[in-house]
Amino acid sequence: MKKIVPVTSKEQRKKFIDFPHDLYADDPNYVPELFMAQADLLNPDKHPFHEHSQVQLYLAYDGDKIVGRIAAILNGNNNKFNNSTDGFFGFFDVVNDNDITSMLFAEAEKWLRAKGATNIIGPVNPSTNETCGLLIDGFNSPPVAMMTYNKPYYIQLLEKQGLAKKTDLIAYTFGDTGYNDRVVSLQQALTERLTRRNITIRPISMKNFKAEVLNLNAVYNAAWSKSLGFVPMTEKEFVYMAKDMKQVVDPEFCLVAEHEGKTIGFALAVPDINQALIKVKRGRLFPFGIFRLLFGLPKVDGIRIITLGVIESYRKLGIEACFYASIIKRYREKKFKNAEASWILEDNAMMNRALIDIKGDPYKKYRIYEKAL
Repeated sequence: MKKIVPVTSKEQRKKFIDFPHDLYADDPNYVPELFMAQADLLNPDKHPFHEHSQVQLYLAYDGDKIVGRIAAILNGNNNKFNNSTDGFFGFFDVVNDNDITSMLFAEAEKWLRAKGATNIIGPVNPSTNETCGLLIDGFNSPPVAMMTYNKPYYIQLLEKQGLAKKTDLIAYTFGDTGYNDRVVSLQQALTERLTRRNITIRPISMKNFKAEVLNLNAVYNAAWSKSLGFVPMTEKEFVYMAKDMKQVVDPEFCLVAEHEGKTIGFALAVPDINQALIKVKRGRLFPFGIFRLLFGLPKVDGIRIITLGVIESYRKLGIEACFYASIIKRYREKKFKNAEASWILEDNAMMNRALIDIKGDPYKKYRIYEKAL
């Protein structure tokens, strides 16, 4: 008998987190999420997302076997910022079964309608500030750090639910050679021009990390405020995320732009820790996963460029180009073999053009879906 069960206990939440490990057990490109991180993210008592939003998790059963999962999400910050009545879904995983998929969405949509939502958007886990998007092209390689992965059949299952494209997100890849590094040759001239405007670019200060993070939070909420799907991050959320990233941040890959001491932009790239996490069974660090992770991290030979943005009034001055040049230089010094810039909204013409100009290959595509309720 097929049924949907709302998650109400810690033990059920554990099963919710673990289900993908079984679903993707034979998939060589699957990278398990760290259990501790997922447990905190989905725990209303631990993660600051829950201070302004509500999440209801559901598990699908066929007899005694778990065959699917979904989260219904009411993002209070999103609806306040965008003056909307949006509902969201995320953490969606399921066997290739239309009936189970329909049952999962029926429960999620029912919960969202009861909360006043007039549409459903996703997947977001649990917002666009975390992992989001359904992979629709580029299934032949594992995801990089903090990017999603799913079975190809998910596309058909979602579209049969009446979900349609809202927007696509592009991921670009670069090898260790072959990219256009014209920005590197121009860096000195651009830096001198910025200096004349009292604009400087420097690595993040790890000694003053907390103060730096608060400044970056303000820039993040200002620089991306007009982007489709943007949701401002609270100070607690941003600090929480930064604390996690601090463990792997290379200051030379986290750059801050300042104008007369005021933070006006930043760029962040992180090592592709998925190259190590892929070997951590079921996302458990203990008892042996921690050793696989620690031994794997020094072998990581790639990065993901996550964020690169400047407050609107300071754009087109060359700051973005200097960010890229500095990251490319550091990338060469580390002798890395690959880099991913992700994700970029498909309608962000300036950023997409810039990445293509430096010979980025748009090798993966992710989709955000929507449907009226």
